[in-house]
Amino acid sequence: MFTFEIKPIDSTKNINNGTFLQTPFWCEFKSRHGWQYRRFLITTEIPPLNLSENSCKKEDEKNITKSFEIAVLNRSFCKGTMSIAYIPLMPQLLYECTPDEVLEKAFDEEGNTVIDQEIITPETQAIEFASFMNDLAKALKPYLPKNTIVIRFDPDVILTNIEDRYNFNLGLKTVALADRLKLKKNKVDIQPPDSTLVDLTLSEEDILSKMHSKWRYNIRLSEKKGVKIHRYLGNDVNLSTKIDKFYELTKETNARDGNSSHAKSYYLDLIKSSAEQNGLKENEVPVKTEYPLVSLYIAEHEGQEIASIMTLFSGDEAIYLYGASSNNKRNLMPNHLLQWTAMKDAKAYGSKVYDMYGMPPEGEDEHHPMHGLYMFKANFGGKIIHRPGSWDVPLKFIYKPYNAAEKLRAFWFKKIVKKFKGR
Repeated sequence: MFTFEIKPIDSTKNINNGTFLQTPFWCEFKSRHGWQYRRFLITTEIPPLNLSENSCKKEDEKNITKSFEIAVLNRSFCKGTMSIAYIPLMPQLLYECTPDEVLEKAFDEEGNTVIDQEIITPETQAIEFASFMNDLAKALKPYLPKNTIVIRFDPDVILTNIEDRYNFNLGLKTVALADRLKLKKNKVDIQPPDSTLVDLTLSEEDILSKMHSKWRYNIRLSEKKGVKIHRYLGNDVNLSTKIDKFYELTKETNARDGNSSHAKSYYLDLIKSSAEQNGLKENEVPVKTEYPLVSLYIAEHEGQEIASIMTLFSGDEAIYLYGASSNNKRNLMPNHLLQWTAMKDAKAYGSKVYDMYGMPPEGEDEHHPMHGLYMFKANFGGKIIHRPGSWDVPLKFIYKPYNAAEKLRAFWFKKIVKKFKGR
């Protein structure tokens, strides 16, 4: 259905906008930690979207030429005999969706359409999107290592609720089955498919007003009790010591919550490489940077470092990447003040949203084991979003046993290990 012109490229102008996962900074960082990456300029023809079963292409409707860039990450395993190709937060939807304010007025109480225009949602373009991913994977295959067993997408599609996500993914599955596409939903998602986005284009007063009143109280309480937030960049003379402390807090958090984390060298490389790529001088705190800016925040009380987060700021988004906290002095609410401080800094930097980066989709249920995490992130007043999760286009027969092993590993760590640790 779709044809593509694929052009490998070495450089890009998209160095500090769009999703951070597609930036050269992030790809180069991952290339030092077990991945390779390739960047491509993709050009294709997008046909008009016909939503009616009886409609056909009108004479005056023409295909639209669309060009976009993607970064493809490759990781080898089994001593280099196999590899996977991963495309984070791409592609985007092919057609612009009907604005929310129009959708709110589009239907009556019985669900009948009351406006004279076609309603375009992610679900209504699932047929085209499924074919697009399948055909794009086939077009990319010759440009990837020959031992690649699967091309994995994390589509940059935002759904407003869990039901919409279910319907969108069901549409993709139905199309894949009906059209015999090699497109499969992976039960193990790579990026967090659920999150909440705080709008940083609002004033600080408006951002606070959207938070739960208890969260505003906790921020003021933390300040009143004397909690101080210190920010460190990769050019700080005391960086190594501060990363050591962050890692200590991370281990303490993992023991409490039953999670795992990266090696300490991973965090150190991430924050140092951000400062180096941006050419920051010693202890310089820039207003704006050419490349994404990684920061380490540490909450301190009476000389004791009790909580910490690591963030990434870019022109479009600020990401809460990692967090850790001590078992001590949690009643001082340092995590609330940490997040608020980072939000203010991200707003001053120019980021448009602050992404809490991952939350349990059904955590609103007070009986959910991660209800506390859900409420902590949701009560900062952001817009809760849902993405489709990871979708695979298998390339080799070995994909099936590999995928089975992935699911078994996920089950072991998410169910068995956490249950054993009391989570």
